[in-house]
Amino acid sequence: MPEKMIDNVHWLGHASFRVQGSKVVYFDPWEVDDGPKADLILISHEHFDHCSPDDVARLSKADTVIVTEAQSAPKLSGNVKVVVPGERIEAAGLQVQALPSYNTDKAFHPKDNGWLGFVVEMDGVKIYHAGDADFIPEMKDLAVDIALIPVSGTYVMDVDQAVAAVRAIRPKVAVPMHYGKIVGSEEDAQKFASALEGEVRVVIKQKE
Repeated sequence: MPEKMIDNVHWLGHASFRVQGSKVVYFDPWEVDDGPKADLILISHEHFDHCSPDDVARLSKADTVIVTEAQSAPKLSGNVKVVVPGERIEAAGLQVQALPSYNTDKAFHPKDNGWLGFVVEMDGVKIYHAGDADFIPEMKDLAVDIALIPVSGTYVMDVDQAVAAVRAIRPKVAVPMHYGKIVGSEEDAQKFASALEGEVRVVIKQKE
């Protein structure tokens, strides 16, 4: 199943993704082109390159559910649900788990802010979006099929940390993200893939 679902995972640049299955789910849409309207939009934290009210409004329809944390929620309109790390909810008919997402060796994303990563289960496949994180202990407890992992360094984990994170998570498929716009390049994604060759399948998505 993950092998089929990965074809429905569309990288929209930076940390933005659209996943299309029985539902349409967006993670952190920012400066994205028009696309199918969302059933569910997940916003990891309030930074402008993750919480974009204009993108959220443009991709929403009357019954779109938006799940985020307390600092992003006031910026957004519509059916907004606020969650905290560790919480599990049903949203748009999907099971959503909110997870911690934070830095361990830099100050950009403090743990105390309660910012988020997400696991969404759709069509029998569990998809993890790590948000803006370093390799954190909570990743070791995950059982997911597809992991969307930042690789750029600077504000998030670098390639070496990302490789360690994937070795701890052991997803069936890993997809590098958070490069090509503000920081990082496709070279980071290629290094990530090379380091995991023979261990975990890595799919480098082309921006859509």
